[in-house]
Amino acid sequence: MKPSKPLDIKICGLKTEEAVDKAVSLGATHIGFIFFPKSPRNIEPSDAGRLADRVRGRVKIVAVTVNADNDELDEIVDQLSPDILQLHGSETPERVLNVKAVYGLPVMKAFSVRDADDLKKIEPYIGIADRFLFDAKPPAGSELPGGNGVSFDWTLMHLLDDGVDYMLSGGLNKDNLAEAIRLTGAPGIDASSGVESAPGVKDLGLIEAFFEAARKAERETAVAGRGK
Repeated sequence: MKPSKPLDIKICGLKTEEAVDKAVSLGATHIGFIFFPKSPRNIEPSDAGRLADRVRGRVKIVAVTVNADNDELDEIVDQLSPDILQLHGSETPERVLNVKAVYGLPVMKAFSVRDADDLKKIEPYIGIADRFLFDAKPPAGSELPGGNGVSFDWTLMHLLDDGVDYMLSGGLNKDNLAEAIRLTGAPGIDASSGVESAPGVKDLGLIEAFFEAARKAERETAVAGRGK
């Protein structure tokens, strides 16, 4: 389960020009904007569109929603023109199909993981969702489906079929990223709280350190692969 292509890196929950510019300049392949009022990373669609326009065409723009209805998605798609819709709620396979049909955009479906049974829940979505995102289950009392800064047992990723394309999320930061990549061979990684100085406040230094850790892990993975 080693990546056969460069690692996809998504920085999520962006709200400022400085953070967007920093992430893209360092080589982010995806940037995410969160549309969920309970999140400290929530952003208005018009503001997200303005930020995305700074880097459009250089990076994949992801709209992150939680059980959004079509009225909400209409505004987000109109204002942001995202490349990908990330559905981070309890959307059914039928809902994913509907969203894809209405908006003509690829869908990344997020799942919260604690144990092996949680991974089985993706089965009805295989062939429907274009990609998956695996996050840790939120801690007790949290109203946020993601961005809680907690991780899960990364060795569970070995239970996936090799053909499952996904991004690994959940508490990733500069200190644990190498271990996460080594254990999973994830084709993509997603960071939000791990590059923040406070909830919803991106830290440019932490973003830079995260990318340094990612590049180092990629080099180590490539060396390990050649040694086999």
